[in-house]
Formats: sequence, structure tokens, C-alpha cells
Amino acid sequence: MDFFKPYLVFLVPILVGFLTQLTKYIFYSVRNGWDIRYAMTHGHMPSAHTAFIISLVASVGYFEGMTSGAFAVAVALAIIVIDDAARLRVYMGDQGRYLNMLVRQLNIEEKFPRLKERMGHRISEVFVGGIYGLLLTFLLIYFLA
Repeated sequence: MDFFKPYLVFLVPILVGFLTQLTKYIFYSVRNGWDIRYAMTHGHMPSAHTAFIISLVASVGYFEGMTSGAFAVAVALAIIVIDDAARLRVYMGDQGRYLNMLVRQLNIEEKFPRLKERMGHRISEVFVGGIYGLLLTFLLIYFLA
């Protein structure tokens, strides 16, 4: 197990991201039926992007120290990723909804594919993803480090 210790700073967030995506798949499938295509679904509870990036920040803070340059970079990256998950992709979904409505109204549906309308996360999904990622990170560090 000592072989993996230098790599835990990044292995832990990868495991957290995988476990969060698996949790999302289970929650989504319980409500909507089991289908393997749901395994890589975007949006929904919890946010795997947020869980991964919060885990990265926590593991860098734990292994490298909160005064390191790596921690500052991880925090800056976390701000960008969380903003993308909670705000920017929601705007893209809104654009998809408006474009789909326009295509229907112009009656040109055969020329243009239907765009996804649900791409981003609700604030609650981002919040739960962050808490879930942080808790999983502490558990994995406790058991692996």
C-alpha cells in the first residue's frame, strides 16, 4: 500500500468522482428505470464534477498543505468548475430549450436534431455533490493514508 501513498493526492479524487457518478446512476435509475445509458448522464443529484473538484481541493490541502501553491491552483480550478456546473451549463440548457421551441414553431424539425435542455445542475445538486465529495475524501484518506 505504500507504493500508492505518493499518488493518493490524485487517486482519492478519481475514486470520489467514480463513486459519485455511481451514486448518481443508482439514484437516477431507481427513479427512471435501469438503463446503462444513464451511467454517463449529465446533471442530476449529486454533482460528480463538484464532488471531484472538492475532493481534489481537500486532498491537495491535506497532502501538500493549505499554504502551498498547488492548493491555491486547486481552489481557483474549483471555482471555475463549480461555476460551470451550476451556472454556465444551465444557460446552455436554456439556449437549447429556446432553439428547440424555435425549430418546432418554424416546423423545420426534420432538418435539425433536438438539443439537450437539461445540462447543468441545480444549486442543491452542487451543494450535495460538494458535501458528498468532502465526506468521501475524508473517509478514503482515513482508510488509505
